[in-house]
Amino acid sequence: MVSIDVSVCPKCGGRLRYYDSVKRIVRTKGRKTWKVPMRRLRCTRCGALHREMSELIFPYKQYEAEVIIGVVEGLITCETLGFEDYPCELTMGRWTAQKQQLLLWR
Repeated sequence: MVSIDVSVCPKCGGRLRYYDSVKRIVRTKGRKTWKVPMRRLRCTRCGALHREMSELIFPYKQYEAEVIIGVVEGLITCETLGFEDYPCELTMGRWTAQKQQLLLWR
């Protein structure tokens, strides 16, 4: 995964070129989901595929970044109106335990 506007392969330093795009499902506030188009880039040197990451989402997470950051910073809890059962307490606990790793992606 690479950030938007990065044109260098993180594995070998080769040039990245557009390959195709895929849709990724993202869960947002109010139990809504939407599909985010993500570009995939192929390295011209090693052939590795990389997805271009938006600031709206974290790698390997289904929820939008705003919800995850709110939980990690303590602004969203299981008692917060609108988030009583979404995401669940176990998920919120995992995000809090992964706080340092999640903040590195920012």
